Amino acid sequence: MIGMPERTWRRWQARAKTDQPPRGPWPMPVSQAAEPIVAKHAQEHPAWGHRKIWAMTRYDGVSVSQATVLRIMRRRGLLLPATYQRERRQLAAARKAAFVNPPTGPNQVWQLDFSEFETRKGGTWRLAACRDYWSKYEFGWHLSPTANQHDAIASIDLATTEAERLADGLDLLEQVVDRSTGLISPVVIVTDNGGPFRSFRFEHYIKTRPELAHVRTRVRTPGQNGTRERGFGTLKYEWLYRHDIDHGPALAEQAEAYRLEYNTLRPHEAIAWNRPLEVHLGLADPATPNFPDPKSLPTT
Repeated sequence: MIGMPERTWRRWQARAKTDQPPRGPWPMPVSQAAEPIVAKHAQEHPAWGHRKIWAMTRYDGVSVSQATVLRIMRRRGLLLPATYQRERRQLAAARKAAFVNPPTGPNQVWQLDFSEFETRKGGTWRLAACRDYWSKYEFGWHLSPTANQHDAIASIDLATTEAERLADGLDLLEQVVDRSTGLISPVVIVTDNGGPFRSFRFEHYIKTRPELAHVRTRVRTPGQNGTRERGFGTLKYEWLYRHDIDHGPALAEQAEAYRLEYNTLRPHEAIAWNRPLEVHLGLADPATPNFPDPKSLPTT
């Protein structure tokens, strides 16, 4: 019941019977200093695990280990149930990309797909969205009751507008052109083999946009579009399933609130605990944590 091995319990019990109680508890200055900050982040983000809470604590300038954060959260009852974690651990097998050369920067590979969500009173809605494979940045949700070629095209237009906004209005075509050679390295749109992505209208749209290229994954290999699938799963399990959503406008509002937190606040393990917006803008290296130096922060 208390999570202690029986041999330890018997040893402590024997000491107590002979008037030799176990020594301790010992002082824990590091744990005691970090506990208020860990508790604050864990209560503000109850869907996050201890590693993301650890990253947020490091962003606050507190140098603490992941094991210490785990013990604090366990002691205060802030850990997620084991069953919830198992539901979120999807696509654990190694993923193989549908493109030949892995991207080395933003706006080289976008992954696109549909996902559906059933509201309480407004029926089932489909979300279409592009996600940057390198930076994990979510460009925006296209919400519709349908999932056809028009919705797929609208989601790409939405991503293009967002990419140009992040580049201070620079046209996407100008972003993918090599200024020295004039060669175009188009953004590769990776999709599955669904009907919208095999339609003539969708392919014609891609052909008329020199800054875009289209690649479909092999049949029955969802892992090739894995980061897009995982992004939808995170959206649902960390946010949408935790709210009572009655209709489409409420779904759009909640999904956008999640997107803003995901891109700007939520630490992402796949990019070394950085935030997708920082990586996309080149403010952080996806292979190196961007935690502030505790010595550089003001003390109180």
